Amino acid sequence: MAEKRSTILQIIPELDTGGAELSTIEIADAIERAGGRAIVLSEGGRLVQRLRDTGAQLQFFPAAAKAPWRLIWNARRIARVIRRDKVDLIHARSRAPAWSALIAARLTGVPFVTTYHGAYSEKSALKRLYNSVMARGDKVIANSHYTADLVRMRYGTPLARLQVAHRGIDEARFDPQLIAPERVASLRAAWGVDRDARIILNTARLTTWKGQGVLIEAVRFLTEQGQLGNAVLILAGDDQGRSGYRAGLVAAIKSAGLEDRVRLVGHVDDIPAALMAAHVAVVASIEPEAFGRAATEAQAMGTPIIATDIGAPPETVLSPPRFGPDSATGWLVPPSDPEKLASAIAAALALSPEQRARMGARARAHVLASFSLTAMKQKTLEVYDALLGTNLAQSGARITGRSAPED
Repeated sequence: MAEKRSTILQIIPELDTGGAELSTIEIADAIERAGGRAIVLSEGGRLVQRLRDTGAQLQFFPAAAKAPWRLIWNARRIARVIRRDKVDLIHARSRAPAWSALIAARLTGVPFVTTYHGAYSEKSALKRLYNSVMARGDKVIANSHYTADLVRMRYGTPLARLQVAHRGIDEARFDPQLIAPERVASLRAAWGVDRDARIILNTARLTTWKGQGVLIEAVRFLTEQGQLGNAVLILAGDDQGRSGYRAGLVAAIKSAGLEDRVRLVGHVDDIPAALMAAHVAVVASIEPEAFGRAATEAQAMGTPIIATDIGAPPETVLSPPRFGPDSATGWLVPPSDPEKLASAIAAALALSPEQRARMGARARAHVLASFSLTAMKQKTLEVYDALLGTNLAQSGARITGRSAPED
């Protein structure tokens, strides 16, 4: 009789762009490759086909529902899925569906895992209670040491239930050697950027805390100081319905007289090519990033990075003065400080081609050594193994030809 495949159910509201969504797909791929069975409950989105390409099963489910009565209703439906599909473990990646998943796990007796993906704000006791579900897993995966410390500080979660698994970079996708020049040229043409113009790139959804307004102000400052040269700022990201915020950015650009220097280009699918086109990438967030994959993606592509000195980016960006000019991979700047941000951008624009190439090589080597996709997958499979008594991590390591990573 064939041995039963371990069945892991992940639940996430949507499969659109974002770190949690990509992690869902990457872990589904790891489960399938390790000989397990991956199921995802979600309302769908632009990444559906990418999930299906892993061999995972997608079950469309109203996972974005937040009304209390819907959470209870969803819990009963999830419990039915667990029993019908013989699910061994459920892994939740967002707060609302996590409440339903927690109830379903307790009803059926299967282990419950969460990944704490965001530095959720807690402005009231009710919000704190709502957020706390992400710390109630039998195992809680934190996507950075910053996040792990936040979970321990807020909820007193013991170390035995916490596992740090940094977001991993797919070195095959984010490889400068594999980006055809035509991909870069196509993006430049779509953005209306001259061939010789240098690009300052920000890849983030359009929302206040991502700091696009601060970045526009920094570019205005550079223009006034005569330090911008031929550079163009590209703001790549959806407004996701925040039309008022987008309109405010457009107004700020116009008020600063930067219509020919700042472009709002919407969502970009080909992030590796966008980073190849960029002279420098910027993470301008004014609130802490729980991980901030944009910073590691840029470094993997050999693109100098500037990030704000809050949240997890200090774990991923090697910046002066802590690191010298022969070790640094980018710059860290205070949040909400357009002048300091402008100064860092000016320093990046002033790099000679040789200096920029050396920084890019250091950055790629740093990210591949410390933030690989293989390590993230293995550490997540190890969490499943610890709860199920399985050997998914060992199977996954055999398939990739690499040993399981050490903590």
